[in-house]
Amino acid sequence: MKITIPYKPRPQQSMVHKKLDEYRYAVLCCHRRWGKSVLAINHLIKSALQNKNHNPRLAYIAPTYSQAKKIAFDYLKYYTKNIPGTKFNETELRCDLVNGARISLLSGENFNSIRGIYLDLCVIDELADIPQSLIDEVIIPSLSDRHGKLFLIGTPRGMNNILYEFYNKAQADKNWFLYKAKASETGIVDKEELDAALKIMGTAKYNQEYECSFIGNLDGSIFGEIINKMEDNRQLGRFPIDPSYPISTAWDLGWNDLCCIIFFQEIGGTIRIVDYYENRNQALPHYAKVLKEKDYVYDKTIFPHDIEQTEFTTGKTRRETAYQLGIKGKVAPRIPLVDGLHSVKMMLPKTFIDTDNCQKLINALRHYHQKYNDKQRVYHIKPVHDWSSHACDALRTLATGLFETDYFNKKRQLIAESNYEVI
Repeated sequence: MKITIPYKPRPQQSMVHKKLDEYRYAVLCCHRRWGKSVLAINHLIKSALQNKNHNPRLAYIAPTYSQAKKIAFDYLKYYTKNIPGTKFNETELRCDLVNGARISLLSGENFNSIRGIYLDLCVIDELADIPQSLIDEVIIPSLSDRHGKLFLIGTPRGMNNILYEFYNKAQADKNWFLYKAKASETGIVDKEELDAALKIMGTAKYNQEYECSFIGNLDGSIFGEIINKMEDNRQLGRFPIDPSYPISTAWDLGWNDLCCIIFFQEIGGTIRIVDYYENRNQALPHYAKVLKEKDYVYDKTIFPHDIEQTEFTTGKTRRETAYQLGIKGKVAPRIPLVDGLHSVKMMLPKTFIDTDNCQKLINALRHYHQKYNDKQRVYHIKPVHDWSSHACDALRTLATGLFETDYFNKKRQLIAESNYEVI
């Protein structure tokens, strides 16, 4: 018996359906009005009808019960209306199919009530509003014995949520399918509508809702746009260490604040950041031990200018202490902050960052920002000092120290010539 579902997927949706059949785990990061919920419901219906397990159980999870009922249940009833023997339970928001399969619409509000269920497929929509404990304590165990699939769907809402975390995980793990849909690329929403939305919403909110930008709600981001371009150019991903090249390090020193070390390789005119380490309240011997335990073949070590400070208790500079611990390096030139930030911006387009080992660094680069002065209507020159500052300072040490000749040229002309003859 042939069953026709009244669903005609767009080309992008058709491609995603094929990929979802191939992968067990997936993250779909899509702009508003892309058709995420429609795709999710139809993939659940298809999977329920084709599943060979006994009494298949599938679930669609929304942040709230109201969202699940108002959005997804109407879609579920509409797209299963041509399937004979289908029964609906309005109270429990579920659909029972003739082959024994059941599709349930659930919410993340009181997830303890769904502990103990088993699932063959789970789709979680609007992931940015879902608690991490729902996935860790309920969903993953429910998929285990039947090798069920997990698809996570949403639109960015900053970096302080699990959509951003799973997005980064999918970038680094070949077992995950990752799809990102920007409104400017899909062509689903008319350009006139997008232009109107941009005028009303402003650039930041527009980029978040329609261009899938995780920094859309962060005003004054310094490196955010560059990181987005690097992501589009596949410069963020899995870049394992090339053993034929040595590893160099760039530092930002700290005690109460974070002390950060960036591990990088220079390969064919590019910079590959392959590892990253940070810690606080640890002395230099700790970091010397970290370098030794990593068992890398080291080349350059670039310190910030404060490595030259003399300790009152020992009478030695920090650089001398590092030397005694076997860490020999040079000091990056002390240049104005604005020039240092510019050097990082010039370096990043030819930089590749490993997402497995350097996720904290990537998060810091996205978050690093300047504060807006509402009274003067300008951004402060000095970036906000917070958790992201130290990793970005280490990157600034790398950029200014590695390309020192570009910023510290002793032969440059300092006085303009005026003794020339006018012809």
